[in-house]
Amino acid sequence: MTFEEAVATHAPAWVGIWLNFLLLGAIVLPLTLVIWKSTRLTALFALLAGVIGVVGVMTMYEQLGYVKLLGLPHIIAWTPLVIHLWFKMKSPDVSRVPRVIMGVAFATMIISLAFDYTDVIRYIAGERTPLAVAAT
Repeated sequence: MTFEEAVATHAPAWVGIWLNFLLLGAIVLPLTLVIWKSTRLTALFALLAGVIGVVGVMTMYEQLGYVKLLGLPHIIAWTPLVIHLWFKMKSPDVSRVPRVIMGVAFATMIISLAFDYTDVIRYIAGERTPLAVAAT
């Protein structure tokens, strides 16, 4: 079973909607920051964090299945990124449009990280039953 099938089959419907929004708000939208010279490095950080997150989640899914630990790659990649975004949004060299883009990405990642930290803590605390079986 693919990751997408596992989510569609074993997660509430809102999770699939959230994952689509997450893809747009936390991965695609921040890439538009490459347009402004003052936020090009931020766009690069966002790209790197997005790749680490996606590759990490997919790799872990293949190894462990659909478990609560799948939030760990987001924690590793996005925690430093949201800290960077927080400070960059306050920078006087960033104009209004990229500041709004960073704000949307920041809010999206913070919401996701709230779920991710909760799920990873629950996994560490012993809640390790797979929610679906990984692809074989």
